[in-house]
Amino acid sequence: MSQVIEKELVTEVSVESVLLDADLFVKYKSPEKAFSLLRDSIKRSPRSIPLREKLREVCIAHKNATEGARQCLALVSLYIGREDFDIAYDRLQEAKLLDPRISVAPGLEAIRRARRPEFATNRDRSPQKVRTDVTLAGNIGMVSIFDAVQVIENSRMTGLLVIKSDQVLASVSFNEGKIVDADADGLNGRKAFRTIIEINSGTFEFSLSDSEFPVVIDVTSNTNFLLDTLTSLESERAEQDGMRSLSTEELGFEG
Repeated sequence: MSQVIEKELVTEVSVESVLLDADLFVKYKSPEKAFSLLRDSIKRSPRSIPLREKLREVCIAHKNATEGARQCLALVSLYIGREDFDIAYDRLQEAKLLDPRISVAPGLEAIRRARRPEFATNRDRSPQKVRTDVTLAGNIGMVSIFDAVQVIENSRMTGLLVIKSDQVLASVSFNEGKIVDADADGLNGRKAFRTIIEINSGTFEFSLSDSEFPVVIDVTSNTNFLLDTLTSLESERAEQDGMRSLSTEELGFEG
């Protein structure tokens, strides 16, 4: 027992020492040394959140977006394991902003699966808390996704709109105000957006991105895309309910 405690103390002291040395390297303009020190330490302690968070900070501060995004994704998994779902979601969002090529669908699905029992047994029915440290944020019960999309389009903003509800964790990517991709429930592109458009509760947050996102959804008008998606969903529901539209031939009007 004493050996286990002693080992844990040594590990904690070692991590603290590495973090202190990394801060000193950064302070004295040697970020590459801090980077190497942290990478080597993470190889020995791959599940250390403090080490990965420090490396993430160093990478972001010194424009190493690719490695910063990689550390964000690793942290998502670690935070899910600790049931820190909000922080996991923030790191997933940050990974997408750092590297627009990343698909966040698998991460969103992992968070959704991990936190779903919590929603079923201990659902929080208090008013939603909305962040104020992002470009645009709101409660979907008060401001619809349609309204948020319109504001982003009118302002021609490039960034990531993230949606959090009890049922779905999702995101929509924008280039100069135009929808270019979506992720939800392990899906991306148009299929994901069909899920997103039906969300009617929860919160949304929009963060600006310095880089444009790959175009997975190619639209000329957000409004037309939204209406086309809704029309398609309504038509599918009508068919499922036995109310499909009859063709002119079936009605007896042949050409």
